[in-house]
Amino acid sequence: MEGDFKNFNKKIINDVPKMDPKKVGKIVTIVIIVALAMIITSGSFYNVSEQQNAVVTMFGKVIRTDTAGLYFKIPLIQKVKMVDITTHGTGVGYTISNQGQNITDESNGIMITSDFNLLDIDFYLEYRVSDPVAYLYASDQPEEILKNIALSSIRSVVADCTVDEAMTTAKGQIQADVKEDMMRELQEQGIGLSVVNITVQDSEPPTAEIKQAFKAVETAKQGADTAKNNARAYQNEQLPSAEANADKIVQTAEASKEARIAEAEGQVVRFNEMYEQYKLYPYITKKRMFYETMEDVLPSLKVIISDGSTQTMLPLDSFNTTTTTTANN
Repeated sequence: MEGDFKNFNKKIINDVPKMDPKKVGKIVTIVIIVALAMIITSGSFYNVSEQQNAVVTMFGKVIRTDTAGLYFKIPLIQKVKMVDITTHGTGVGYTISNQGQNITDESNGIMITSDFNLLDIDFYLEYRVSDPVAYLYASDQPEEILKNIALSSIRSVVADCTVDEAMTTAKGQIQADVKEDMMRELQEQGIGLSVVNITVQDSEPPTAEIKQAFKAVETAKQGADTAKNNARAYQNEQLPSAEANADKIVQTAEASKEARIAEAEGQVVRFNEMYEQYKLYPYITKKRMFYETMEDVLPSLKVIISDGSTQTMLPLDSFNTTTTTTANN
């Protein structure tokens, strides 16, 4: 069987006509040219996705930036570099372990506040490429520059806040101030990156001892707040009563004032009338005033009549009593 197969192969080889070497050379040359043409042509077209921009250069000079679509470039002369323009994120002040846990970066995550307290504060930075050309050619490591700008802005903003503000009420303001400062600095640097968002991930004291001290401070503050609230409640309870009493006192004083003023005005009118009578009849007016005064004074006095020489003094009230009794009879 094996011998029959060998004889068959020899027969086929003998039956094939021998080709001209020149024709063989031409065919090989054509095949090579076609293959090179296909290779060159296939490398002249490139596709840009929605998440990319393409920077086209020729002889080292940027000639255009392409967005999403299919494009053609001159083979071997023009070069294309793809740039991812989607949003990226990175942690500032911490790193992520293989198990997905956040590990504090003590060299970058520990900040000092305006009241000279240490604070472990972490940020999550979202950024994107805003200028592909500047991103590729303005600097060697634009992401590192971005991270340094972020750290500088964070330190500057946190240094203007107290530790309590940075841990509680001022987080939103810190985020806004850091973003604004970074956008201004990135525009000045011109590295082709822009900030999308930056958020505070965590903010706490750096050590267990400091955490315990902060808890004690917070407990004291809560106690102080409770005392203030109780004082305000007592104030709100007592204030209406005090205001009512004050109004009553004021009203009583106003009424007394009005009565005194009316009485004084009446006395002035009576004095003026008496003075007019006095000017007309001075003597008679004096007498009348004397008698009126004695009428007011005598009932409250004990009058004794004496001749100045005898030892016997007769009280006037006994005569008045006798006179009154006789008159009644």
